[in-house]
Amino acid sequence: MQVSIETTTGLERRMTIGVPAAEIENAVAARLAEAAKTVKINGFRKGKIPMSVIKNRFGQGVRQEVLGDVMSRAYYAAVTEQNVKPAGQPRIEPKSLDEGKDLEFVATFEVYPEVTLADFSAIKADKLIADVTDKDVDTMIENLRQQRQNWEEVKRQAKNGDMVTIDFTGSVDGEVFPGGTGKNTNLVLGSERMIPGFEKGLLKAKAGDEVSLDLTFPEDYRNKDLAGKPVVFTITVNKVSAAVMPELNEEFFTAFGVNEGGLEGFRKEVASNMERELRKASKNRLKTTVMDMLLEQNELEVPKALTGAEIHVLRQQALQQFGAGAKNLDPSLLPDELFREQAEKRVKLGLILGEVIKQRGMRAEAAKVREAIEDIAATYESPEEVINWYYSNKEQLDAVESAVLEDQVFDVIFEQAKLKEVKVSYEELTRPKAPGADGEAGTEKKAAKKKSSKKAAESADESSEGSAE
Repeated sequence: MQVSIETTTGLERRMTIGVPAAEIENAVAARLAEAAKTVKINGFRKGKIPMSVIKNRFGQGVRQEVLGDVMSRAYYAAVTEQNVKPAGQPRIEPKSLDEGKDLEFVATFEVYPEVTLADFSAIKADKLIADVTDKDVDTMIENLRQQRQNWEEVKRQAKNGDMVTIDFTGSVDGEVFPGGTGKNTNLVLGSERMIPGFEKGLLKAKAGDEVSLDLTFPEDYRNKDLAGKPVVFTITVNKVSAAVMPELNEEFFTAFGVNEGGLEGFRKEVASNMERELRKASKNRLKTTVMDMLLEQNELEVPKALTGAEIHVLRQQALQQFGAGAKNLDPSLLPDELFREQAEKRVKLGLILGEVIKQRGMRAEAAKVREAIEDIAATYESPEEVINWYYSNKEQLDAVESAVLEDQVFDVIFEQAKLKEVKVSYEELTRPKAPGADGEAGTEKKAAKKKSSKKAAESADESSEGSAE
């Protein structure tokens, strides 16, 4: 086999590979001989068919199969011989496929870039820390109560915090606009779900009242056709309801998986879970900051093939967020450019962390993997059952091991970086920078809530518990 390789542009390589004709013909002959033992052709006994007939009937197809197999094997042998590391699949272009002549083809592919790590000691970052105070626990318990509040109809004027059930019609220039009507719509006053002035205009209204509001859509309203335009809403108030908060009793505690210890036991459980969230949030915030610095300090070219693969992953994740409706959604509505910047950052960061792993020969430590799984299991009613499920599910175990290995890499970086602890409040540290940022959404629900089965564990990584209107 003859191999030559040249650099075209950047990370792209062009490899020309030649395979002797004899190797091709011997492989074709061997495969035809095997076929002759099993094929059936009318007029011939099985295994007694002349080779000329076999070659005439199957020769062309077998030769194409052999050429494909030979080119594949030759390519992988060549990249090993040349000590190159392809990033993604090659583009194969045959140059000579004539029978009886040497096979020659060209494989064009990208290689992984050489990563020269910058000095981690040049990284300076703030490490946010916080304590869980009694006031924080009180606030969290109040949030948990609000999540389980009920609504009771009242015969009085509506005030902030009440829920009104309304019919409404909105019109612009005398015409009802699409989406401008609603029947028996529940609206909590003060929630700021509607445009400015809508909820305020329903304060002091009571069941049976009809209210007319002259308002204006905000200039930055999501529907550009309505942005900045005056609108008239005609509203009928069907019902006014007040929130009824659940009592802090055994029934409430049991709903969150706390079956003993009363209020004191519940507070301890809430505080314990809040502290777990703090540790996670603190590390995630620090990792995010350090990630940005790693990308700034380590310039490297990214293989287009890896970026394309990452774009595909991000697009699929975006489609999954649409739920069942994603099946009929045209993927072209989410163009590559929508994900390119994020994809390139993820690939760059993966290359940087991969280089640290390679240089230090790192692997996920079994004790830390166990600790991570036990930490996850601690939020469930049957921890041992969840632990066993993780260790019997290779895909989930691999995911935990990858996360642990990433944490180990960042621990190495943190040890060398110059970090300064900055004390902040619990709320500030656990509040996401953006919806879903750092996996911190839904803190209130996670603070005390427990699930009880392996099925719950299976769903734990599939979706966020928090949602917003």
